[in-house]
Amino acid sequence: MLRSVVEETCSRIIYFCNKQFLKEGICIHSPILKYGLHDNLLLSNNLLSLYAKCYGVKQARQLFDEMPHRDVVSWTGILSAYVKNGNHQEALRLFNLMRVSGEKPNEYTYSNVLKSCSALEDLSYGTKVQACMIKHGFEENPILCSSLIELYSKWDFLEEAVGVFNGMGNRDTVSWTTMISSFVEAGKLIDAVRCFTQMIEEGVRPNEYTFAKLLGACCFSGIDYGKLVHAQLIVCGVQLNLILKTALVEMYANCHRMEDAMVILNQTCEEDVQLWTALITGFTQNLKFHEAISVFRDMVRNFIVPNNYTYAGILNACSSIRALRLGKQIHANLIMVGLDNDTSVGNALLDFYAKCSNAVEDVMRVFKFITSPNVVSWTALIAGLATHGLKDECFLAFLEMQFVGQQPNSFTLFNILQACGEIETRMIHGFVIKTMADNDIILANALIDTYTKLQMVDSALSLAKGMSNRNIITYTVLASKLNQIGHHQLTLDIINHLRDDHIQLDGFIISSFLSASTNLGFTKTGKQLHSYSIKFGFGTWISVLNSLVDLYAKCMSIDDAQRAFNEIPKPDIISWNVLMHGFTLNGHITSTLETLENMRLAGVKPDSVTLLIVLVACEKGGLVDMGVEYFHSLREMYDIKLEISHYKSLVDILGRAGRLEEAFSVMKSMPLGYKAMLYKRVLHWCKLHRNVLLGEEVARVGLKLEPCHLEFYGLLGSLYDEVGRFDLGDSMRRLMKEGG
Repeated sequence: MLRSVVEETCSRIIYFCNKQFLKEGICIHSPILKYGLHDNLLLSNNLLSLYAKCYGVKQARQLFDEMPHRDVVSWTGILSAYVKNGNHQEALRLFNLMRVSGEKPNEYTYSNVLKSCSALEDLSYGTKVQACMIKHGFEENPILCSSLIELYSKWDFLEEAVGVFNGMGNRDTVSWTTMISSFVEAGKLIDAVRCFTQMIEEGVRPNEYTFAKLLGACCFSGIDYGKLVHAQLIVCGVQLNLILKTALVEMYANCHRMEDAMVILNQTCEEDVQLWTALITGFTQNLKFHEAISVFRDMVRNFIVPNNYTYAGILNACSSIRALRLGKQIHANLIMVGLDNDTSVGNALLDFYAKCSNAVEDVMRVFKFITSPNVVSWTALIAGLATHGLKDECFLAFLEMQFVGQQPNSFTLFNILQACGEIETRMIHGFVIKTMADNDIILANALIDTYTKLQMVDSALSLAKGMSNRNIITYTVLASKLNQIGHHQLTLDIINHLRDDHIQLDGFIISSFLSASTNLGFTKTGKQLHSYSIKFGFGTWISVLNSLVDLYAKCMSIDDAQRAFNEIPKPDIISWNVLMHGFTLNGHITSTLETLENMRLAGVKPDSVTLLIVLVACEKGGLVDMGVEYFHSLREMYDIKLEISHYKSLVDILGRAGRLEEAFSVMKSMPLGYKAMLYKRVLHWCKLHRNVLLGEEVARVGLKLEPCHLEFYGLLGSLYDEVGRFDLGDSMRRLMKEGG
């Protein structure tokens, strides 16, 4: 009687503790042993559950091994503990032991075993488990069938997954959702929608997970499909909870509809870190970096604690807008919360410092703090070193990552190529062939890019010729780089190779061909490319139209250039600059300045190229005062960073007009590095205008900056000759010989 009372009491205490007070429940183990109740299976199984929850699988296994009797609950309990711990190999080994012991598995046992099969991607073992399920009459169990569908889908055996689904007698919401998810993962969106429709027709009510899976497919199928799913969600009366809010935000973000994503955010008060992170990621993916930062600040103000994915997203936004100060503040916060050694956060920090900081030490410091650097970490490190031009360090990192067991991928090799010279490029090419990565078209294209950049044209052409699967990117890289280094005829020859490979031209490569035609003065070829671009739908591409404006302007067909410009729906800064340059080349100075004003009225900010074109136009048109005015006003109004070409143009404007004192005073506002070169320019104008006094002063100041520069003596000697002081001219030439 006493024993049964104690058993009942212990059982109730353990049951209660299992629900709420886990560690307190362990204390009941002592009286169980004291009163000899350790052979009570119910008590032992409950204790096993407590040990697994409190102390983990190791302590639970010790108790399991000491149990005098075990049943299916005991075996399933310890097996479940191993699955939750991620030790799937041991879980499967235990399942084998269970079968050998003669204990018959139940549906929960099979469910855990199938989870392990899926995690280990062990399809072979999974099919054996399915055979056991059929043998023991579980072939129509909805939970187990859903696990099987998931397993088969993971291995792209969609037919087998559909077979399991069709064989189910009682398909519930979970089964339908799993099948829909499988279709979505396989990219079979029509089948996913058809499955959803059939689910509704059979009277099975979808839940938030069903709609979340359907919404996840909208990044492939577009906004119309997304709106349809959203409407169906409302029709079905499914409550808008956090899962659905997050899925809807992600869907609208993927479809570039951030305004709609914000509307979803504000529809209910529920919010969590996943929802805010989805919003930040959406703004970042849509290149709205300032908005992403603003949302991050709102999130913190709402006392939502960011996680590692949030920080990674906001660091990507900081990298994109080069917000060094804000990124450093976020880094400091990461250190405070202990996330600075997280791999995903560390990778984002590496990318941030590589793009935003001039100190390579920042990149190295972040890398050292990452506990378990993966291939992405090493790739980010190599990219950072390459950005800073540290070729030797790049290769050391490349060797070290292989030494620690991390194999470089296509992106690693792509980044290391950015730092390569001729010898290193050939070494990387050899590594690519050795590792049989030469079939990777991304890598092949990167090698072609590097070879052409190093002007190793024969190597680039040979590599392209030997590729088995050339694509439009291969030829675009080749065409753009050959054109940049002056091989314009070779660039146009690529058209024939494209035709031989039956590859259609796109807007990017047409732009390169038009540029090559411009440089060669081949108006006829340019017009043929113009006709082709219109015929195949590339006539509205801004890059194509900009190239056409440049072509017609340089070939003295300014009216055609204007017509091509007028076809651009929304001209960018390049469009305006090309048109202005065209007007200047053709001597239409008034049109150049009118175009500048039209550009400003259109809300496009002039840049350094615009300023240079305007100064050249003013010089050509003899508009001295206007040139000086534009030099100062455009620079101040649009914060344009001045370069030597701007100063040279201004000096030429003033020098040509004989305003030599003004030209000389311009020198005083210049950066020191430019002065010596432009003093020679002022001296040239002094010679033309026969201004000996100023010429001597300019030569004196110039020689202070570069005492050994003999050109000053030559120019000053020519100036003396111009005014008839041949004795002084001979003296300058004698000094030149002595200096030489």
